[in-house]
Amino acid sequence: MSRIGKKPVELPAGVTASVSGQTVEVKGPKGTRTFKATDDVTITVDGNVVTVEPRGKSKRARQQWGMSRTMVANLATGVSEGFKKELELSGVGYRAQMQGNVLNLSLGYSHDVKFEVPEGVTVTSAKPTEILVEGIDEQQVGQVAANIRAWRKPEPYKGKGIKYKGEYIFRKEGKKK
Repeated sequence: MSRIGKKPVELPAGVTASVSGQTVEVKGPKGTRTFKATDDVTITVDGNVVTVEPRGKSKRARQQWGMSRTMVANLATGVSEGFKKELELSGVGYRAQMQGNVLNLSLGYSHDVKFEVPEGVTVTSAKPTEILVEGIDEQQVGQVAANIRAWRKPEPYKGKGIKYKGEYIFRKEGKKK
């Protein structure tokens, strides 16, 4: 039994869901998102509750059961509240600045890094050392944050680089004389 899959998804106020075949469409104040489930699960909408049931007892059906339920829950959260990732820049001279649809990063390279923000995600930089990535698609928000972080991952000796807010960086001691 999937512990996650058997829990029904309660839709927040202002969010509606509809199922046609294996496609779930969720509409909310922030937009519309869809998810196409595999044939291993059955999705039903009853009022403001969405339930996911496996078809059969196969291993694949049980795997898809929990995953499909989580995807539907993420759709509901995305169109009602949205998702966000916060990044922090630490290091002398490390700065971030938005210029239209391009994030301009000064990361200690000989040149500035220009990161083009994809469609469906908003990136803001209130302070020069903070970056906020927001959107309604959890996967896309996480991927954009990971792509920004990949330009200069935090290093263990001084802790310089781009890290997620609240992320713990394992620090190492330098060479002894």
